[in-house]
Amino acid sequence: MVDVQFRFRDDEAVNDPAVTVSAFTEQSNATAVRIEPSDDARDLLPALDRLALVEVAFPAWTDGRGYSSARILREAGYTGELRATGDLVIDMLHHMRRCGFDAFAPEKPLNTRDAEAAFARWENVYQATVVDGRAPIWAKRHPA
Repeated sequence: MVDVQFRFRDDEAVNDPAVTVSAFTEQSNATAVRIEPSDDARDLLPALDRLALVEVAFPAWTDGRGYSSARILREAGYTGELRATGDLVIDMLHHMRRCGFDAFAPEKPLNTRDAEAAFARWENVYQATVVDGRAPIWAKRHPA
């Protein structure tokens, strides 16, 4: 089972709010940032070691730009909490985890049992990631 947390907006620490990407680049003491769909996650790469939390906004479940933000950050070496927020649905969770998300703050509560089933749904994967080290199915079929 993957190490995943469900966090809700009410659980946020008041003293460490996430700032926008533009505000983050202007503040030397910020440790949490929020990426909106129009933001470029690559703007954060020079300061990954300063970040404890990156929230990635999903204003609509049909907007997939946050998946790319997560993957960019994880592939660049970000090891802090990467939290998906907003319009999240059960069917997205497995794919979000594969891109690097390790915490979720859905605007509407999700059933924990259904979420755990979503994370465990597929034994085999098609893409390699830096998240879990599982070999993609094509590499199993055609070992080097």
